[in-house]
Amino acid sequence: MSVLERVHLVGIGGAGMSGIARILLARGAHVSGSDAKDSRTVLALRAQGAKVAVGHAAENLDLLDDGPTAVVVSTAIREDNPELATARERGVVVLRRAEALAALMLDHRVACVAGTHGKTSTTSMLTVALQHCRMDPSFAIGGDLNESGANAHQGTGGIFVAEADESDGSFLFFAPSVAVVTNVEADHLDHHGTVEAYTAVFDSFLERIEPGGVLIACVDDPGAKALAERAKGLGLRVRPYGRTATGAGAATLVDYRPEDGGGIAVLDLDGEKLDVRVSVPGEHMAGNAVAALLAALELGADRDCVLEGLGAFGGVRRRFEFKGRAGGVRVYDDYAHHPTEVAAQLTAARPVAGEGKLVVVFQPHLYSRTRLFAAEFGTALGLADEVVVLDVYGAREDPEPGVTGAMVASAVPPDTAQVHYEPSFDRVPALVAGLVGEGDVVVTMGAGDVTMLGPEIVGELDRA
Repeated sequence: MSVLERVHLVGIGGAGMSGIARILLARGAHVSGSDAKDSRTVLALRAQGAKVAVGHAAENLDLLDDGPTAVVVSTAIREDNPELATARERGVVVLRRAEALAALMLDHRVACVAGTHGKTSTTSMLTVALQHCRMDPSFAIGGDLNESGANAHQGTGGIFVAEADESDGSFLFFAPSVAVVTNVEADHLDHHGTVEAYTAVFDSFLERIEPGGVLIACVDDPGAKALAERAKGLGLRVRPYGRTATGAGAATLVDYRPEDGGGIAVLDLDGEKLDVRVSVPGEHMAGNAVAALLAALELGADRDCVLEGLGAFGGVRRRFEFKGRAGGVRVYDDYAHHPTEVAAQLTAARPVAGEGKLVVVFQPHLYSRTRLFAAEFGTALGLADEVVVLDVYGAREDPEPGVTGAMVASAVPPDTAQVHYEPSFDRVPALVAGLVGEGDVVVTMGAGDVTMLGPEIVGELDRA
């Protein structure tokens, strides 16, 4: 009997857990789960055959006949969770999310996309390009593709594409033949403790690459460039990409120009000039597309077909996702929650705003990250014209005395943007509506529930 024959997932509505549930259901497994609240994701999983309870309770382990053969948990689930505690009491196999995903990858050629930023977008681009080339990969991504509305799929092509999460070191369960590292920059120090420990986990990831495999790394990023050099020292084949990429197998970004809400990257690949069209704005997104191109080629895809697929890529939910337009104001939503991501996305949004104002509504994510990077967040947010800062979305962390959104708001340079600290969520739509006019762009930004504000801002603008 497979340990994944009957599976209960604690927190089944989350981005990573719901993807595992979808693949298990497609493979004929019996699936149950629980989540703190109902959601569109939970409703979709029920429609596919999963038994899902709202709220966490020990009796949820009895949703399946004969009980589960495995219980899957994410690192967000605490040891005192009643379902986890009951599973341990009963002797049921408990798997971390990444362990379950690694089990699903068996007998596939695996491509993993890792890095501090850009994982979801790059993984999504690679998946869409392979789908366009009719290679039908299985995939598990931390966001929903706009084309299919799904974050996971059981394919038939023998290839498994996965976003590889370094936040808790769980990507060390994977064994890719194609590994992409977009960048290596300090983050998730609440788990890793030090910058050195965070960097070291990427070195361990190198050791997980299968013999004969390849590392694709952005050498414009100092951390990824250093990682690539260490990979060469281990005898791994490396394909560098970026403006500074040189040598065998390199993909050199010669130029980038914004165009029609997206952009065109001019690429030198093996001595040949190529235009890589992307429909999402920003040079950082063009770089992600180049990484996806190299990964797809390593997986055996046709180059011209991949370029067509990248050009057709429709984006990922919560990655500069258009939420609506009212009163001549366009509203977008973005997941950026690290200073580098915030700066990159605001830089990309500036040409979209044109002569209009760029307004960002930012919600800091995690007390530890806010405390560590408040100054950097302030500098990045200064790229906008108007900044609205909410209070911290604590997620898995308990509050820290004195750590609030005001730390970020006060760090925005006074000679850059106008800053508004608004700890009351409900007051934000009216505040934003009073700041904007025709031609302006609003971006709600952060990894928490700030995403709920986009439609409310559009509605407020519509009523104004």
